[in-house]
Amino acid sequence: MQKGQIRVHTENIFPIIKKFLYSEHDIFLRELISNAIDATRKLRTYASAGESTGDLGDLRVDVSLDAKAGTLTISDRGVGMTTEEVDKYINQVAFSSAEEFLEKYKGQGEASVIGHFGLGFYSAFMVSDRVEILTRSYREGAPAVRWECDGSPEYTLEEVEKPTRGTDIVLHVNEDSKEFLESHRIRQILEKFCRFLPVPIYFEEKQVNNISPAWTRKPSELTDEDYRNFYKELYPFNETPLFWIHLNVDYPFNLTGILFFPKIKQSYEIQKDKIQLYSNQVFVTDEVKDIVPEFLMLLQGVIDSPDIPLNVSRSYLQGDPNVRKINSHITKKVADKLDEIFRSDRESFQQKWESLGLFVKYGMMTDDKFREKAERFHIMQDASEGGWYTLEEYREAVKDRQTDKDGKLVILYSTDPVQQDAYVKAAVRKDYKVVRMDTLVDAGFINQMESQWEKVRFNRVDSDIADNLVDVQEKSDSVLTQEETDRLKELFEVKTEGLQVNVEVKGLSPDASPVQATRPEFMRRMKDMASMGGPMGGFYAGMPDEVSLTVNGNHPLFRSILQDADVERARKRTRTLADLALLSQGLLKGELLTAFIDRSVDLMSGKGGES
Repeated sequence: MQKGQIRVHTENIFPIIKKFLYSEHDIFLRELISNAIDATRKLRTYASAGESTGDLGDLRVDVSLDAKAGTLTISDRGVGMTTEEVDKYINQVAFSSAEEFLEKYKGQGEASVIGHFGLGFYSAFMVSDRVEILTRSYREGAPAVRWECDGSPEYTLEEVEKPTRGTDIVLHVNEDSKEFLESHRIRQILEKFCRFLPVPIYFEEKQVNNISPAWTRKPSELTDEDYRNFYKELYPFNETPLFWIHLNVDYPFNLTGILFFPKIKQSYEIQKDKIQLYSNQVFVTDEVKDIVPEFLMLLQGVIDSPDIPLNVSRSYLQGDPNVRKINSHITKKVADKLDEIFRSDRESFQQKWESLGLFVKYGMMTDDKFREKAERFHIMQDASEGGWYTLEEYREAVKDRQTDKDGKLVILYSTDPVQQDAYVKAAVRKDYKVVRMDTLVDAGFINQMESQWEKVRFNRVDSDIADNLVDVQEKSDSVLTQEETDRLKELFEVKTEGLQVNVEVKGLSPDASPVQATRPEFMRRMKDMASMGGPMGGFYAGMPDEVSLTVNGNHPLFRSILQDADVERARKRTRTLADLALLSQGLLKGELLTAFIDRSVDLMSGKGGES
């Protein structure tokens, strides 16, 4: 058996660090500015601990361009470094001063820093042929030093003159990275990564960051206007949000942030990745799917946590118990906020439901814990009267009328109250309650809730005649003889490519419609799922649309049709009635619609013949 130590050669690892440490080259500026911020905050901590007695002066970070010389410089007025510290923290790859600092000054002053791994500085070599460090420590009597390296394992270190405390990092930008010598490009990177850092950052003599964004302040210090202004700062072209949730947790993990509920209309293209993740006010990513529950990815805003574990490039989240805890906490905070608004101002909640409903329903479909809480404030709007019901309120409103033979509550719904108006009115005449289910997620929501809500099923209002919406009525008191019924059914036989039509003659009220077209609930749902790419999509997508024609044998119109000696005219009249019913379901298109129009004109002009 052989034991030993793995050998690492700097001449091999250095090119890897330079080329592959970060997925995007523009991150180098974030890393160097983050180091400058850390140096500044350390100095403030030392001052508060009495270890730095000099005048702090104007603590800021400056970013300077010299396109002619081909240099980009990041300067701070923080703690600086001694010769020994340069040798310790720069010349040793992945040796960071952060851990010992955090351990020693925990709980004092601004004892929080961004860097932890000691690798961020080396990102400078991704865009530079040569890097210089000019630094002077805050320690009294310490000489200034200059470090220089061309990206190889070799460096130079010497004492120089530098009148001010702090560090200048000078990048001699390489030929492939000339874009980083353009003013607009640097401003773009600063806007992306550094706009909320806690120390003033100046570029071209202008401060480019907000050092005290709303999420870093206590909720008690903020007005509604402050929250709206912050939202406008994040999303300048968006409408005012519905409301917001301020996150402020310090145990058992640290989490701050503000999540906004945007206005979402039915025609709105839903966009995710609108929540920004920060770590100590440094932008990390807007891909937060491991931290924020999937259904809340429709929210917007900021979350900031030093406890979210990141790899050295801060580009991807790693699996960690804290992430799961934060995920659960955000879910609970959102549910509690929605419940609070519902109970305290239900009218306002109902007015905002068009946007809120998407969040709530999506959450109920994907998160069981959220669903349990959301059942208290999930609401359904009456399709005819405009009132609102929770599940329990709906159950109470329709008790004894919308319970089927199996004891299940039947929730009648409309996906388009305008198009389905006749069906809604027919149901209302039977004293049924029909609710709107017309959002982007309702098809999936209905299927999911039928499996989650005990003894509840949904039935679309046009899935059957009104008499059969809750329970199928087998009895049919028709005035027609069996012979007349058979003849009428034969007259209504419709053969249409791509459409399976089933005809049934029933004895309904003489006042009811002569013909009603309905689409059986199961097959229609399967077709809807197929159109959305469901798991059985391929199977159901190829099947013809199925529609049932219920002919009201008690309607007086059919006595006239049956007595018509002109068979062709009778067939034409019944076909027109059938087409009117199909038209109500949006199933009359193209050639079928053209033939219907021609047939109608013929009938109005008194012509006979079959189309």
